[in-house]
Amino acid sequence: MAISAADVIPLSHARANLSELADQVHAGAEKIITKNGESYVALIDAQRLDYYHHLERERIHLLLIDDASQGLADVAAGKVKDAHGSLSAIQRRRATKAGG
Repeated sequence: MAISAADVIPLSHARANLSELADQVHAGAEKIITKNGESYVALIDAQRLDYYHHLERERIHLLLIDDASQGLADVAAGKVKDAHGSLSAIQRRRATKAGG
């Protein structure tokens, strides 16, 4: 949804007209509230906010699935290291740095 100039509201106007703005937002508008001439907060419908949160959770899940798929592909390609050997190498490097 595009934001028009009419959807950019100074904070003082938002305070004085919150009920009217809430009705407009509930009907589908989105408002940007400014403070000292700068974007400050957005006023959006609660259902739309839930939808945005749902989209963000889906995006995170897709990223996790992509990472897991890459990990499985690495295992299939033999790009793996033994955990005990890797931890031992890290501990040896730390001991060398601490002693040196």
